[in-house]
Amino acid sequence: MKVLVVNAGSSSIKYQVFDMTDESVLAKGLVDRVGIPGTTLEHKPAGKDEVVIKKDLPDHTEGMKLVLEVLVNPEYGCIKSMDEIGAVGHRVVHGGEEFAKSVVVDDYVKKVIRDCFDIAPLHNPPNLMGIEACQALMPNVPHVAVFDTAFHQTMEPANFLYALPYEAYEKYKVRRYGFHGTSHFYVSHRAAEMLGKPYEQCKIITLHLGNGASMAAIKDGKVVDTSMGFTPLEGLVMGTRSGDIDPAIVFFLMEKLNMNAQEANNYFNKKSGMLGLSGVSNDLRDILEAASSGNERAQVALEVYYNRVKGYIGNYIAKLNGCDCLVFTAGVGENGYDVREKICENLDYLGIKLDPEKNKVRGKEVDVAAEDSKVRIFVIPTNEELVIARDTYNLAKAQ
Repeated sequence: MKVLVVNAGSSSIKYQVFDMTDESVLAKGLVDRVGIPGTTLEHKPAGKDEVVIKKDLPDHTEGMKLVLEVLVNPEYGCIKSMDEIGAVGHRVVHGGEEFAKSVVVDDYVKKVIRDCFDIAPLHNPPNLMGIEACQALMPNVPHVAVFDTAFHQTMEPANFLYALPYEAYEKYKVRRYGFHGTSHFYVSHRAAEMLGKPYEQCKIITLHLGNGASMAAIKDGKVVDTSMGFTPLEGLVMGTRSGDIDPAIVFFLMEKLNMNAQEANNYFNKKSGMLGLSGVSNDLRDILEAASSGNERAQVALEVYYNRVKGYIGNYIAKLNGCDCLVFTAGVGENGYDVREKICENLDYLGIKLDPEKNKVRGKEVDVAAEDSKVRIFVIPTNEELVIARDTYNLAKAQ
């Protein structure tokens, strides 16, 4: 079976086609600036040159039409006809409390995705647009929703509840949900294989460090805790997100800067984090370069970043009562060897000792811990699309 994986953003569509007989990628691509002048499609078929198509597309349905045309193109496509696609897997950011695993899309699933618009306004609406666009164009194959939040649904109330009046949870489902679930799922399972232990017997801390960043504590095959909360704003310091702050700061700055709720949301999600602290960029590479050139704000921003991650490592080791391995993944985690070194610095009391020479790698699956480190330190490139493809394939087979 061949599976099409779709990740629809507000103005973009990422896609990959998998041949599930060997899990190989036949093609991947990105439609950028959907609904905005200057739309482009970058298509990368396996073993062939990249193709770039410039064509303004008014909406996601037209975007998906172009994707399907490209996939069957006799010159640079990867399949002869759409009949070869046996199922479509969709990344969906928020499934609320309803879904602890991937599901075949039906009207109820779409209703739940729509009900979560309030708590995932940037992600769920385009995710649903992508599903409905694909269903319109491919009505005779199963469509599967794979939720970022699903993996974290094993958390106990002691770790997902906030200390608010209980009606906030009962009436409005205000609680910790967690995100990046497909990434944490993939790298934690791969880490167990590298440890040579059953997944259900491991204590694993996963660090998904990119422009958006989150950590998860996993014990005996279940998520104990995760750093992102009700929304992806909580937790680590990120590219443009503040991460953990005193909630009173929100009201204080709303008054001082005369911001309404939407402006405040934008302030803490889009103008804060490493961008706000450093004044340089939201990209850690730019901040590292500025810091090395003597930029003091950049240097302090990096120290704040490292300290927040270290704090969560200590928190999670306490909750797990130990740790078998740390797992670094995503853009910064996989490629930023200097960032990994700083995060692991002075953690030897916790049994964490990194080998600086082994650590000088980018984007490779490797153990970078020192020989005498009690905790293994893995770098594992994530593969969220493969997780989506596998879930989609298994659910489609069962139809």
